[in-house]
Amino acid sequence: MNPESLILQPVVTEIFERILFIWAIRHPASGYVQGINDLVTPFFVVFLGDCMAEDEEVENVDVSSLPVEVLQNIEADSYWCMNKLLDGIQDNYTFAQPGIQKKVKMLEELISRIDDQVHRHLQQYEVEYLQFAFRWMNNLLMRELPLRCTIRLWDTYQKSIYRIIPLIITGSYVAEPEGFSHFHMYVCAAFLIRWRKEILEEKDFHGLLIFLQNLPTEHWRDEDISVLLAEAYRLKFAFADAPNHYKK
Repeated sequence: MNPESLILQPVVTEIFERILFIWAIRHPASGYVQGINDLVTPFFVVFLGDCMAEDEEVENVDVSSLPVEVLQNIEADSYWCMNKLLDGIQDNYTFAQPGIQKKVKMLEELISRIDDQVHRHLQQYEVEYLQFAFRWMNNLLMRELPLRCTIRLWDTYQKSIYRIIPLIITGSYVAEPEGFSHFHMYVCAAFLIRWRKEILEEKDFHGLLIFLQNLPTEHWRDEDISVLLAEAYRLKFAFADAPNHYKK
């Protein structure tokens, strides 16, 4: 989990364990599924940012130095925000994770319609969408993007604007209804097509899979997410709002 220097602090580990344990026992149909832990991190980091000096880096914070009451508030806020997020995508984390299976299949269909060349290239080298896109759906791109970019992306996904957002994002933005459950698929489609040139240059199964599982986003900034979101909105308006017009 990232940032490791923060998450691996014993007090933070204990907070995450309690959050995940309580969620699991309150949702017996799901229990704990690998990947849910990632969904706590952005909320935790944003709430933690409210307690930091402006020039302090989150990776350098000694969380154990914070007052107990502050830590309890961060823990509670992180839990309830994660709980609200998961309310809309719980079928992603029930037995066999049918929600993710369905979304990956929908992503495959969408890519075949918007860029058949990329789709056929993946088919030619027998790369299955589940082999790379399962993680995109399971972790909501947490593992693919720098943490700040994830926070910027999730900001747009919010159906209701939480009080935490102004602490991280400045300027205007649009909240996308059903962002985590629906719009995320269009973001994933735009994300895949963003690497079109590099994908088409790979000429074997292993090269394609290694690239798709380790995309070079370590230097991405908010501007890159804005471009990604703009393309995702374009795809949504073109394909979700006029599906019959774009059928093969």
